Amino acid sequence: MTIASAKSGTAMQQVLDNLKELPPSSGAKDIDLIFLRGIMESPIVRSLAKAHERLEDVKLEAVQSNNVELVDEILSEMSSLISRDEQAAELCQILKEPNFQSLLEAHDKVALKSYEAPPSSTNCSSMTSSSLLPADTVRMISIQKKAGEPLGVTFRVEEGDLVIARVLHGSMIDRQGMLHAGDVIREVNGRDIYLKPQFNYNPESDNLIPCKEAGLPFSKGDILHIVNKEDPNWWQACNINGGRTGLIPSQFLEEKRKAFVRRELDGSGILCGTIVGKKKKKKLMYLTAKNAEFDRHELQIYEEVAKMPPFQRKTLVLIGAQGVGRRSLKNRLIVLNPLRFGTTLPFTSRRPRDDEKDGHSYSFVSREEMEADIKASRYLEHGEYDGNLYGTKIDSIHDVVRTGRTCILDINPQALKVLKTAEFMPFVVFIAAPELETLRAMHKAVETDLKKTVDESARIRRAYHHYFDLTIVNDNLDKAFEKLQSATSFTCAPQALKVLKTAEFMPFVVFIAAPELETLRAMHKA
Repeated sequence: MTIASAKSGTAMQQVLDNLKELPPSSGAKDIDLIFLRGIMESPIVRSLAKAHERLEDVKLEAVQSNNVELVDEILSEMSSLISRDEQAAELCQILKEPNFQSLLEAHDKVALKSYEAPPSSTNCSSMTSSSLLPADTVRMISIQKKAGEPLGVTFRVEEGDLVIARVLHGSMIDRQGMLHAGDVIREVNGRDIYLKPQFNYNPESDNLIPCKEAGLPFSKGDILHIVNKEDPNWWQACNINGGRTGLIPSQFLEEKRKAFVRRELDGSGILCGTIVGKKKKKKLMYLTAKNAEFDRHELQIYEEVAKMPPFQRKTLVLIGAQGVGRRSLKNRLIVLNPLRFGTTLPFTSRRPRDDEKDGHSYSFVSREEMEADIKASRYLEHGEYDGNLYGTKIDSIHDVVRTGRTCILDINPQALKVLKTAEFMPFVVFIAAPELETLRAMHKAVETDLKKTVDESARIRRAYHHYFDLTIVNDNLDKAFEKLQSATSFTCAPQALKVLKTAEFMPFVVFIAAPELETLRAMHKA
């Protein structure tokens, strides 16, 4: 309800209340008052009153039209309070937000009436041709982008098409007005969009393909150039390394096929019997504590990639099971080339021991301060051990990157979902543990620990294989280090990177996987 109509409704109600309390000395007859009250309470009269108020031209004037300048003055006055007052610092951060600044600019422009109405067409012949074209018309646009400025759009995949999900208000794309939510991106810079499959495919064993000879076999991690997607189930593609064009399953078909297969059958164990009983469906609300459970059920088919020129990554991330050698490989890289590689200091809430100094092995902070930073999302990952908090702070990554070095991180695989954005732009290497016998020969450890390493490595491989760009089996530490060192030559060759949103850390992620159980038993002597 508008302000005017609200006032109108209040005024009519006040008149009705006064009619009820009208004293007999007024001289009005009761029958006349009842008739008047019935007219005013009728729905027709109330609707006419509302229509009258809506037809009135009530103009709202802006209080002022220089809010942008006013906020700049406020920020200037508060600059001396930021370091002393947390609330002042939070207010300054809110006032500096691009969305809030855009809101103020829009308000001031409307208040100053600095806008133009679209030119009206005088006849039908002046209509744009786009109004007569079908909805799926192909448009070619040119976007002028400043260095370091984000586009301000997010994407989603619908039946194999890259679709704009939303355009952020006030962003560069929003200001230019050439892309809108729902648009399908066909080509970028005149080049087709390439896909990297997250599964192996052999048309000879596919019973759904219309012609096995026309199928294109590929392996997980290959880069495929999609030539034709007219068929919703079968795309035409070719491998960028050469070869003929063939049929591959579309995103839609492969999702249906993989969703049909029960997850219980997709494991390393053996299913006994031929009849599987029905199992009740389990519905879960998403919880961060159950993140690994939801990762296990995530379907990964194709990944959108684009070819990038050589550049140095900002972070190198090592992922692997405990005891597989992540820390040894990390320390070797740093010792061999300390000017190129660096690492972060973990933060902890425990008290330093007598022989420990702050800033050497750990950065010691109070539990209250660490809990506040965790709540403010200032940690990449965190956990609790023996009643004390431990974590990797994002600002410490920035500190290493500012020195011009690549920051090496050894983190839990659950953090890969956070890293797999253009803010970090990771290159993921899965360093797999060898077989149990080989692992037993390499390490002196309890048999149960060796099996645990092998099983944990296999679990990480199954749950997070779609994040890996390279796999190295750590059956020999020296050879594994040579392969890792060769893979970290980021600037030597072009790279196929996932199409992501924003770039900041650009990590090189390495997953150090456990080997098979027999190899692990051989590496570790109980």
